[in-house]
Amino acid sequence: MSTRSYYRNLLLIAAIALISFAAAFLGGFVLPRRNMQARPMAGIHLDKIKLPAGFEIQVYSDQVPGARSMALSPKGTLFVGTREAGVVYALLDHAHANRADEVIRIAHGHEPNGVAFRDGSLYVAESARLVRYDNIEDRLKNPPPPVVVRDDFPHQSDHEWKYLRFGPDGKLYVPIGAPCNICEPPDKRQATITRMNADGSDFQIFARGVRNSVGFDWHPVTHQLWFTDNGRDLLGDDLPSDELNFAPEIGMNFGYPYCHQGDLPDPDFGKKHPCSEFVPPAAKMGPHVATLGMRFYTGNMFPSEYKNQIFIAEHGSWNRSIPIGYRVAFVRLDGNRVVEQKIFAEGWLQGEQAWGRPVDVLVMPDGALLVSDDRAGTIYRITYHP
Repeated sequence: MSTRSYYRNLLLIAAIALISFAAAFLGGFVLPRRNMQARPMAGIHLDKIKLPAGFEIQVYSDQVPGARSMALSPKGTLFVGTREAGVVYALLDHAHANRADEVIRIAHGHEPNGVAFRDGSLYVAESARLVRYDNIEDRLKNPPPPVVVRDDFPHQSDHEWKYLRFGPDGKLYVPIGAPCNICEPPDKRQATITRMNADGSDFQIFARGVRNSVGFDWHPVTHQLWFTDNGRDLLGDDLPSDELNFAPEIGMNFGYPYCHQGDLPDPDFGKKHPCSEFVPPAAKMGPHVATLGMRFYTGNMFPSEYKNQIFIAEHGSWNRSIPIGYRVAFVRLDGNRVVEQKIFAEGWLQGEQAWGRPVDVLVMPDGALLVSDDRAGTIYRITYHP
């Protein structure tokens, strides 16, 4: 054997030993695996959905590719935003058969996720601007040019999509997500929930330390804000939990990026501010479940124990070795205290394959619960028949 071959073999043996040592050392750790969301499964499988006794699920429309946030007009037009699809839809039920019989594409934009309706106008939150379509229901097939309400939101590549709702105070609430997985946001407007007048004036930061909220609602009795928030990634399979938060007043800080789930200091930034400085979540919803749209149930169709309680759409994990979420959760309150959490609807995830991903929930005037699904491109209608 030549001297060169000898040293080459020696280096090879050393490399193998080093790899073996690293594998043994890391064996006790659960390393996050990126892009591990459940593999897609084609088709709509309503027979797989499990609901409490007496509840039924039907398709309201299966013609809404990328369906995400929903808003309902007083006349009954259902507006649906999207993300990658870049389309805003109007769904009509002309026959009053509890199923959309016409779906109209009314607008295009850059990730027009958030939609809200007020005084005949449709408001749409794109990634970096907020626009308004006036008298939209009179011109669904020939929409007017959008009126720009604000176009000065931060440009960012992470968490750029936005939710949108009018609050009981008449203000328009818009969250602005963190521009990263974990960082100290360079713009003070990032990692917040903001609010403004309908014309875009009087812009305020309502809540801080909010990594990425894609759903909120106000308690129907107290009119105080509750919202979901997605926890950071890449701390392993089981940390941190997503959150349900309670924000009864302006100026509260919920911890990002220094503290997660109320009691978990961030390994990179936690030394700067202890968790005791921040508002803890009202409930931990589970790691990486991707809590998105939420609504208080204000209808009269469901049993009385559901009245004024919370439904939450869980979009499902993308970076967990065993997928979790892909369902609708139910949260019961006693005053402002969470006293029960349970799964209300599940079955979109089958093993490690998911045929659907719930995004938003909305209570219809008759008390039915709509659920949007951006993977199946479908809006579902859940009803109760005792």
